[in-house]
Amino acid sequence: MTRSLLEVDDLDPARLRSVLDHALAWKDDPAQVPALLTGRGVAALFEKPSARTRISVEMAVATLGGHPIYIRPEEVGLAPPESTEDVARTMAGMCVAIAARVFDHHTLERMEAVVDVPIINLLSDRAHPCQALADLLTLREHFHRLEGLRVAYVGDGNNVAASLAFGAALSGVELVVASPEGYELDADVAARARNLGGTIELTGDPHDAVRGVDAIYTDVWTSMGQEAERELRLHAFAGFTVDEALLKGASPDAVFMHCLPAHRDEEVTAEVIDGPRSLVWLQAANRMHAARAVLADLLQDH
Repeated sequence: MTRSLLEVDDLDPARLRSVLDHALAWKDDPAQVPALLTGRGVAALFEKPSARTRISVEMAVATLGGHPIYIRPEEVGLAPPESTEDVARTMAGMCVAIAARVFDHHTLERMEAVVDVPIINLLSDRAHPCQALADLLTLREHFHRLEGLRVAYVGDGNNVAASLAFGAALSGVELVVASPEGYELDADVAARARNLGGTIELTGDPHDAVRGVDAIYTDVWTSMGQEAERELRLHAFAGFTVDEALLKGASPDAVFMHCLPAHRDEEVTAEVIDGPRSLVWLQAANRMHAARAVLADLLQDH
């Protein structure tokens, strides 16, 4: 059966722990990184551009000894004139894995259904699993544990929040998500996370959410493709900015996290994201280490 990563819960707790173990070990000692991809290529298909995702995936493949092939959608003709399935079959015929950053999660499912190489979700409208793995890696590296940590996600209950919920459930992190009305984390996502054994709370009050937590996490209020909703979202998210006043409600040793890009003085103030409690740049750098460990896990049987 093909090993793919369309969402974090494609892993189980043991595999997730193994991925994080390898990510940390190889980060500490790059000489341990296995040359699993020598002479082999990984297709990196980007419907949506991203600096961190492209750099992290290309470096992950390169440091495993392989060749990353960056592909824009106009280069392969997704949808007309060529079907998603045919594009996937072509890439799978020459590469040992397909990593894709797409608008519609169904695109990934269509690819997975017709190829026998791993499909790695670099971002879709439903999930951002590689980001969540980098988040967990960052928390573990900073706190030296995951079990029992309490994290508040303040903002849109989007794909980032969904993947974080599954990652938290699989690793013993307690998660509270604070969102304005109409932008809550999907109820099905919360139910799935709880079914995995996770502790997840939903609230509309950011100050209640951050009380005593070990980390506060946020994301942009208006993501790529939502530009027409910008003014509506700015109004809806008023009061959800992570500022010093909100940070003071967390644990004295609490840290700040953001998946980037950031809009300073919207979802977070410059004082917080550029301040001493911010782990944002460690988090960004850990995208590569997490991606490398995921690739190794998915390719071990290929």
